[in-house]
Amino acid sequence: MTDPSTNERRTPLHAHQPAHRKATWWLAAIVGSLALLLATPALSHAEESNPNNYNCIGSIAAGQPEEGSEEQQVQYSFYCDGPITGYQLEAQIPLTGLAAAPTVTSNATGKPLGDTFECFGEVPGYALNCAGGPPAGTSSTPPAGTTGGTTEGYDTITGQFAIGTKLCKEPRVDPLLTVTYAYLEKGVITQAISGPFDLGRPKGCPADADSGYDRLNPKPAKSTHGKKTKKTKKTKKGKKGKKSSKKK
Repeated sequence: MTDPSTNERRTPLHAHQPAHRKATWWLAAIVGSLALLLATPALSHAEESNPNNYNCIGSIAAGQPEEGSEEQQVQYSFYCDGPITGYQLEAQIPLTGLAAAPTVTSNATGKPLGDTFECFGEVPGYALNCAGGPPAGTSSTPPAGTTGGTTEGYDTITGQFAIGTKLCKEPRVDPLLTVTYAYLEKGVITQAISGPFDLGRPKGCPADADSGYDRLNPKPAKSTHGKKTKKTKKTKKGKKGKKSSKKK
């Protein structure tokens, strides 16, 4: 996968089978809402990446402070090699807040785009779910023929959520990303899903024993097999014999 802003070859994030138990209902909700909005066939997918096998790249770092909140803000950003209509971030530590409206920018120009997402989720909880919203400056319902979400690949999505611990405190937050794409093909609504992809541990934190690993590439467990354990010597205290009280 090539980063168009630098023309640099980058290794795609590790992919794995979806892990969050709520993936089914949130995907159904996204697809169900899109079914009422889609009115025109999708572009030919012969020239696009397979939406069931996207590659996505992203990261997390310290976010911008939220007025009235003392919680740690975490900023996430990612892009994929194809358009998406929804996504989920699933964390291993509780999320205590989330920003409802992430931004979308073009990797080619660096300029903000009209594509939008609307995010929701339980707080505190372990996931945030985002569905494609109406283009910026339009009504609350996407116009006929639009899906919401990104219209092209390689557009960067940036959002924010909050956690109840300091960013660099272990265990550090390490969210998994799953993306979805729904479109019309020959008059039939087709749904696709790719991921999860690991966004990794926070950038800007000092290195520690867990650096270089993530949830899909975990640190190997230490094995004690074949190692001899040291035995501590116990000193035995001798018991003094009791003098007989019997008279001879």
